[in-house]
Amino acid sequence: MFRFNFAAPDKPAFYRELGDALRALVAGEPDAVANMANASALLFEALPDLNWAGFYRAQYDEDGAGELVLGPFQGKAACIRIPFGKGVCGTAATMLMPQRVDDVDAFPGHIACDAESVSELVVPLIWEGKLVAVLDLDSPSPARFDAEDEAGCVELARILVRAISR
Repeated sequence: MFRFNFAAPDKPAFYRELGDALRALVAGEPDAVANMANASALLFEALPDLNWAGFYRAQYDEDGAGELVLGPFQGKAACIRIPFGKGVCGTAATMLMPQRVDDVDAFPGHIACDAESVSELVVPLIWEGKLVAVLDLDSPSPARFDAEDEAGCVELARILVRAISR
């Protein structure tokens, strides 16, 4: 059983501690689903003011067209498939860039899987130039995520993508 106590004095230090915890969780485990499951549990427990933390996995057809398919998560039941380019997650998948949204209702084409979600942070997990998954964090509070959260989650994505792409 893992038990983590985060006592960082500021957000950058907190995310460094969270990164250390994530490294410990995925160390030596080759299974991508198990690693995403533990990562979503860690994030849901450690990050305050979330109502959803999880992953959408990238799947591609024989022509190279892609969509996101629900992966391990913590929170309410969620949308199962999201086309690339649709909603916050699909936009992150297409642009291969994090998407930090203060008010999801103001985001063009937002997909409302949970009506209680107000703000969202989505970070793509990229391995060897190709999208593997996106990390999706939702909050019931407006503007929950700031630049420090985004930078911290980008680093967490770097840690995790190595563990799920072996």
